Amino acid sequence: MSDFMNATEAASLAVTFDQAGQADKAVECYRTAARLLDRVCGHVSPERKADIRKKVKEYLERATFLQEQKDRAQQEECERIMQKCYFLMQQALDADEANLQDLALQLYTQAVELAVGVKITNSDIKTRINGLAKQALDRAEEIKGIKKIGSLSINESSKPAISPNKAQLQREQSVQLKVSGKQIYTEEEKEVLRMTSNINNNCFLPFMDVDLSEKFQYALPFEDRASELKLSSKQAKEFDGWVRPHEVSSDPKMIVGDHVDCFSIKQTVVSDCSFVASLAVGALYERRFNKKIITSIIYPKNKNKQPVYNPFGKYMVKLHLNGVRRKVIIDDRLPYSKYGRLLCSYSSNKNEFWVSMLEKAYMKVMGGYDFPGSNSNIDLHALTGWIPERCAIRKGEADFNADALYETIRSRLERGEVLATVATGPLDDDEAERTGLVATHAYAVLDVRLVNGVKLLKLKNPWSHLRWRGNYSELDTSHWTADLKGQLNYDPDSAAQYDNGVFWIDYASILNFFDVFYLNWNPELFKYTYCIHQKWDAGNGPVKDAYNVGENPQYTLHVQGKGAVWLLLTRHITQIDDFRDNKEYITLLVYKNGRRVYYPYDPPPYIDGIRINSPHYLCKIIVGDATCDRYTLVVSQYEKTRTIFYTLRAYATCPFNMAKIEPYPYTKSIRGEWSGRTAGGCENHRQTYPNNPKFIVTIPESRTACHLVAELKGPKQYQMGIDARVESLNDPNITAPFLRESSGPYRSGFVVLELHNLPAGRYVLTPSTFYPGQEGPFFLDLRSTCEIMCETSN
Repeated sequence: MSDFMNATEAASLAVTFDQAGQADKAVECYRTAARLLDRVCGHVSPERKADIRKKVKEYLERATFLQEQKDRAQQEECERIMQKCYFLMQQALDADEANLQDLALQLYTQAVELAVGVKITNSDIKTRINGLAKQALDRAEEIKGIKKIGSLSINESSKPAISPNKAQLQREQSVQLKVSGKQIYTEEEKEVLRMTSNINNNCFLPFMDVDLSEKFQYALPFEDRASELKLSSKQAKEFDGWVRPHEVSSDPKMIVGDHVDCFSIKQTVVSDCSFVASLAVGALYERRFNKKIITSIIYPKNKNKQPVYNPFGKYMVKLHLNGVRRKVIIDDRLPYSKYGRLLCSYSSNKNEFWVSMLEKAYMKVMGGYDFPGSNSNIDLHALTGWIPERCAIRKGEADFNADALYETIRSRLERGEVLATVATGPLDDDEAERTGLVATHAYAVLDVRLVNGVKLLKLKNPWSHLRWRGNYSELDTSHWTADLKGQLNYDPDSAAQYDNGVFWIDYASILNFFDVFYLNWNPELFKYTYCIHQKWDAGNGPVKDAYNVGENPQYTLHVQGKGAVWLLLTRHITQIDDFRDNKEYITLLVYKNGRRVYYPYDPPPYIDGIRINSPHYLCKIIVGDATCDRYTLVVSQYEKTRTIFYTLRAYATCPFNMAKIEPYPYTKSIRGEWSGRTAGGCENHRQTYPNNPKFIVTIPESRTACHLVAELKGPKQYQMGIDARVESLNDPNITAPFLRESSGPYRSGFVVLELHNLPAGRYVLTPSTFYPGQEGPFFLDLRSTCEIMCETSN
């Protein structure tokens, strides 16, 4: 009976160790219990012997299972170490090939330390790791010899040598576009970019060439402090924990094969249909035109510039955010369901993780997986830097040319000049059920075809299921002719067998059920570019641009030749609340003169921008023989409540210059009043006009003539104006620039008088209302290019 008691005790210990995850001790105790019970079998009745034999079998099976589980874990750990060694060697070889010997030496050394610092039980893997270690050690010693010959200490630098110019923040780094102006940013612009680097409480610095030497290998698996992003409510209901790719895949890779596949991308419970649709059209472009515009932003890469799986768990993604490319660092932990599936977007190829990593990087910028959604203009610009344009579908409106829009999308998509998505608006439940469409949902535009006069579009639902049920769907038996199916290589019967969310739809149905096309244009359509990063303080200018844009940010644009100039105004967003409830409506007004503009509609703008609460607004100018070559660009808003940070970027097919119209450096503000006798009215009232308040402005001697702007603000119910006359000039030999000058027609609440090339002397300014007896306060603001004196005359 002592054997039985010892067996019982061993079994109890085995269960305790098993529950505590101590597999080695549990295996030993299970086997001990089985051996002791087996000895007991010879001393018990046949009835008890059967029960004991059953227990012996259970203990041995559990011990075998735990041992095999441990062996598998050890094998997987050995393979992960092998992956890490291969990764370090590949990165070292790439750095070596690029003649970055400091970085190569560092990586070779890390590979050797990893190989010799771990215990490998698998003989095959041990042999391979030893081979890698020898190769790394030999090359590291060779580099040390080279560096020694060159009289350079190994420890002088842990990073590759980078020239000072490459470490600078530059205005544009695209080899296809020529910067039409100064390359280096001003200190003011750098401050704007610094202030808008903090997005949703994370810092995303501008991407520079120095970031190409980012470290991707660590002693322990990399963990980003902000990586456990806030989950959406749908995710939280199923959430079980965070997993790394090697925990859900036997052979994780960033990309499987030579190209990414748009059909493999699947959205799950994250409300980012526009982002997933953006990935789909980007992936299709990569395959169709063999240009990497999506996967090129993922690091680390191999020597073929293809992103690679990093067994150390760290990735860097380059996104276009708040005016420039910025670097986003993430680890590879992904949300996982208690039902055994990823709770994020993923590739249907279970070993491929580029979709999940790009989504995680974007969700980190957006504050978490619970972000409220955006649109494909925003998402595709962030991913590619391509120029965003919003084309609202306004069926039945006189100025909406549906045919022209279709032909533009069809022809430009075919040439690879544009990426397109299309989005529905609100749909009631019955309409959604009848059509198979999802309300306020983005769809990727995969193809646009004109066949036998029929305008068709091929769309993909990011969900990878649920398709259109109307004309030209796989359910439609009346419109699909044999000729049409042949030209589109489409079989509705085969398509009906499997719902992958891809379908054909006619353009007429698009016009009926969809709200907007989002187009993103290839910047390589242009040859020149220039951008300016600025801020517009909350206190500058009126809350609304209804009558005065004189204090708005303004820019002069000089186009040198004929061609197209596209102007992209991007408002910087730093808080997720801006997406949830965006109250800042901004746009760009374009005038034909190149000088500062004061009245929003006098002269009327050449292009009157639509004020929208999207971060991006695109304005297009076509310069021909009959058009002017100088323009004034005015940043405008609807109800500005806070300081706005923005980027104004121009793309052009011909040379141009764009510069900020700086305000005059000297200002004086005078508070006055029309009251009683001094409310004299305009010059039509000769008896009372002289009683109006008068201000004497003294212009000092200067090498250059002075420019003066007088702005009069008063009660909006009054029409008002300013008159100016020359009282005296310091030099009697100079002819006065004018005898009398006025601000022109009297205006409600606000009027401006511009006086140019004023010689030294005294000038009298008279502000007045149109009718006598109109009493009230006014403000007279004087802005000048030289310091002036101003005194009251009466």
